[in-house]
Amino acid sequence: MEDIAYRVIAANEVPDHTTIARFRQRHEGALAGLFSAVLGLCAEAGLAQVGLIAIDGTKVQANASRHSNRDYEQIAREILAEADAVDREEDERYGEARGDELPPHLSTEQGRRGWLRDAKRRLEEKRAEEAAPIPRSRPERLREAKRRMEEELEVECRANAAYEAYRARGVRSDGRRFGRPPKPYQPPETPAGKINVTDPDSRNVKTPRGYVQGYNAQAVTNEQQIVIAAELSADSPDFGHLEPMVSAAQSELERVGVTDTPGVLVADAGYWHQAQMETLVGRGTQVLIPPDAIKRKGARPGWEGGLYACMRRVLETDHGGGLYRKRQAMIEPVFADTKFNRRIDRFQRRGRSACRSEWRLITATHNLLKLFRHQMAPTAA
Repeated sequence: MEDIAYRVIAANEVPDHTTIARFRQRHEGALAGLFSAVLGLCAEAGLAQVGLIAIDGTKVQANASRHSNRDYEQIAREILAEADAVDREEDERYGEARGDELPPHLSTEQGRRGWLRDAKRRLEEKRAEEAAPIPRSRPERLREAKRRMEEELEVECRANAAYEAYRARGVRSDGRRFGRPPKPYQPPETPAGKINVTDPDSRNVKTPRGYVQGYNAQAVTNEQQIVIAAELSADSPDFGHLEPMVSAAQSELERVGVTDTPGVLVADAGYWHQAQMETLVGRGTQVLIPPDAIKRKGARPGWEGGLYACMRRVLETDHGGGLYRKRQAMIEPVFADTKFNRRIDRFQRRGRSACRSEWRLITATHNLLKLFRHQMAPTAA
């Protein structure tokens, strides 16, 4: 209780950590909504300018260990072991004739990959909309992890059947005939892959220092380092998040009365998505994204000519290169301040919805600090 601000907020009380945790759980939606309210205050202070915006993502560790990832067989064995332990305990407590039994938990090429990938993407979107909380007890989390793996296998089987039916027609959607038939594919009988039994929504995501169990926290900032959109994804790469994040930023801005269309968007090579880039240009936002990563020497194989060559020429100009060089100073300090100065490098709650609420609260407090310093600057001068 040495922090004066904390004492003021807590009315000079000393709430238990569980009280704070339950408050955050009970008001999850309201805490996430604070981001828009704070952004509105920044807009009133003239800090929500969108002539130039930057988008990037950072990996934030989940409240789970990557050593808690299990495959389907391991989960099944643990569920059966749990059921057996409960059964023995009830035998000792009630005897053999207790009158009930535990229910059984377990009964004793590019085109195709595109279909499967699209089906899994729709499943992830459905789970994100449902925003189901993560169970607190481990047995319930095990059953939830098992259910998700079975659901993913079912989605894969349905997508594969739909693709086989599509190929059986012999004609593409544009009227052209297919070439040689694809190699036969049979989905596995049991779910493949692994899932984390502590936070099933989290993934093993790649960072510059290796892999961590966590989320991909996305943000859109302006030249004043104000976060104008903050969302969360379980996908490790940034590919595919360009247009959704810009749309989220425009929705947030419209909510606080800012109707300006972002003028120029800058992002690193991981966001290159030609279809989404063309969509944004059609909306009036110029996009500056290098087709080649910084670590790559030379152009990517096959990424020559057309839009790739055009973007390289634009970034080599004084104006285009000057705008893109602002990207690092616009968004990287936001992540650095959050992770290293404020020491927020791990989510405290579990589940996509809970961590999204937490990420939006984190970025809202970042904006509050920026607003405070902006208002105090004339006083200090």
